[in-house]
Amino acid sequence: MERVPPDQGSSPLGGNPAETTVALDGKDGCIARARRLTGDFLRHVRGRDGLAVSDRAMDLSQLVVSELVTNALRYAPGPVLLQLRIAGAAVEIVVWDSDPVLPVPQAPDPTRVGQHGLEIVRAVVENFVVAQEPVGKRIVARLGLSD
Repeated sequence: MERVPPDQGSSPLGGNPAETTVALDGKDGCIARARRLTGDFLRHVRGRDGLAVSDRAMDLSQLVVSELVTNALRYAPGPVLLQLRIAGAAVEIVVWDSDPVLPVPQAPDPTRVGQHGLEIVRAVVENFVVAQEPVGKRIVARLGLSD
């Protein structure tokens, strides 16, 4: 996992505490590090800025990051960018990858083994947007910070 240079004055867990961006290389432990970064980021904004971040929001944010980063690393070649940013009373989890193919959430099916990631994410977030970019795609999941 490599931190990328901040854009527009933000920096990973410093400078602008309301935003951080990291490049994920897909190496062993990468997804666990992304979850830890998410927890660290939310604890930082809670401690430094006094934002109300519930334990539930902390857990769900880490779950969403885990699912989205796992999918990006599994289905897209090359690196993945993870951006976390505070937007009002919510955290926005943004994942970019190089594959232009948009994911298609499947209908719930308790008999299906695997491929429930987007189903889970969409069930726990307030808003979910997928957009094609000039290169690849960007997924934005918005999750409230309080219960």
